[in-house]
Amino acid sequence: MTDTDLAPPHLRADAQRNRERLLVAAADLFRARGLDVSMEDIAREAGVGVGTLYRRFRNRDELIDALFESRLADFADVIRECAAIPDGWRALVTLTERMIEVQSADRGLKQLFHNREHMHAAVKDVTDLVLDAVGQMVARAQAAGEMRRDIEGMDVNLVVFAVGSIADLTVDRDPVAWRRALSIALDGLRPGAEREPLPAGPIDRASFAAALECWRPPIVSDD
Repeated sequence: MTDTDLAPPHLRADAQRNRERLLVAAADLFRARGLDVSMEDIAREAGVGVGTLYRRFRNRDELIDALFESRLADFADVIRECAAIPDGWRALVTLTERMIEVQSADRGLKQLFHNREHMHAAVKDVTDLVLDAVGQMVARAQAAGEMRRDIEGMDVNLVVFAVGSIADLTVDRDPVAWRRALSIALDGLRPGAEREPLPAGPIDRASFAAALECWRPPIVSDD
């Protein structure tokens, strides 16, 4: 029998409520400011002491794991839903839109994908799922004559990264501005007789991963 087994029921209930409050507070702060929020800020937002926070979660990585496990699973489901769309071009358009929607609404989730400091197996699995799905969608769209033949999957991932940066810059003033940018970018992937040849080859996965590590969320003022 442990000390927890001997604890009064109302203490166990209080502990559970505190854990839920901490997760809610962390989710709100990570969503708005990214993963570099201090443990002190999270405790303050939850209305509990820092000691209570550390009793529930030994460090920030443990808190991140608890918070994002279900979000990563949900994101994987989004990718699979898009991959199941029969039309390759429509699948690609839908996936790029959904990816930017999800990440522009949650800076913490975006940073989780772009920062090796927080990398763990679930993130790598979802990243590989995205890259594989995009590659298959590109092949299907090209086979149907709906995409220029000199495009590869990593080109599309760079488009998502670029438009995602636009979403970061405009979210507070015009939260749908990125949709116009994405439409313009995707139009450049369509076949056309007047298209100029691309000036260089596509980026590879290793270079793309290194580029993503350079991303940092914009600093959000507390004012």
